[in-house]
Formats: sequence, C-alpha cells, structure tokens
Amino acid sequence: MVSGRVDKEMLLRNKYQAAEHEIIKPKFNGPLKLNNFERIRLAKTVNRIGRKARREIVCIVRPETILECLRWLVAKKFDGSKCRKKAGRPGIDHELEVIVIRFVEENPGWGYDRIVGALSNSGYEVSDQTVRHTTPGYTGLTTGSAVSRCAGIHSME
Repeated sequence: MVSGRVDKEMLLRNKYQAAEHEIIKPKFNGPLKLNNFERIRLAKTVNRIGRKARREIVCIVRPETILECLRWLVAKKFDGSKCRKKAGRPGIDHELEVIVIRFVEENPGWGYDRIVGALSNSGYEVSDQTVRHTTPGYTGLTTGSAVSRCAGIHSME
C-alpha cells in the first residue's frame, strides 16, 4: 500500500515537472512571464501534490504563488456575478422612452397624468411615475392633480 502511494506521488511530481519544463523551454531568451493558461495548468497539477513535495519540486515560482492562482480559480468557479440580475424593477423599452420624451418636448404645458392619457390613447400603458422618471431633466412637468389645484387657486384671485 505504501509503495502504491509513493508511485502515485512520483507520477504526479513527474507530471508537474514535465508541465513546468514545457512552459519554461520556449521562454529561455528573456524574463519568465506566465500567461493565465500556464498558471492554471501548473496550479491544477500542483494541487494534487502534498505540501512537502510541493516545496521540493516547484522551481520556477514560489508555491504560494501557485496556490494563490488556485484560490483565484476556485473563487472564479463559484462566483455568480454573471448570473445575478440588477436589483429593482426592469426599465422601459427604449422605443417607449423616446416616445415619452417626444410627447414631453412637444407639449411642455402638459402634466404627467395628461401625457399618460395621451400615451394610453396611443396604446401604451405607463404610469405617471414612469413618465416622471423617464424625463428627469424636464422640471416644468407636474402631476395632473397639482396642475388643477394651482389652476383653482389662480382662478379664485
């Protein structure tokens, strides 16, 4: 049983040294710079070897460097950032946004509710808050109820 384990460890050592040799051979002319593929290859190979053996056979970089690369690989494997969605409600279509902005520019005296009504007549269902958030630069717009309250106050004078 012991000789089988020793043979397996020797086989792994040889495999690592062969990989290391393949990587180093074409780079004898200048400083040794490993690309990601080479780092990954060394990290995957050296991961199966024990700690003591790792210190003995790793020559071209420090064992800690290879283990750091291995930790990076594991973190990348379990990183779910690509699968995550943005928080909050999805935005409106670009086409609808362009239409809302066009309505606001063509009718600067209209409030949010009146623009919503015009869009509803055109077949688009949006809320006054959607119109408000779509047009943050147009400060002259108000909700329909606020416009009617202001109109009532002015008519009393």
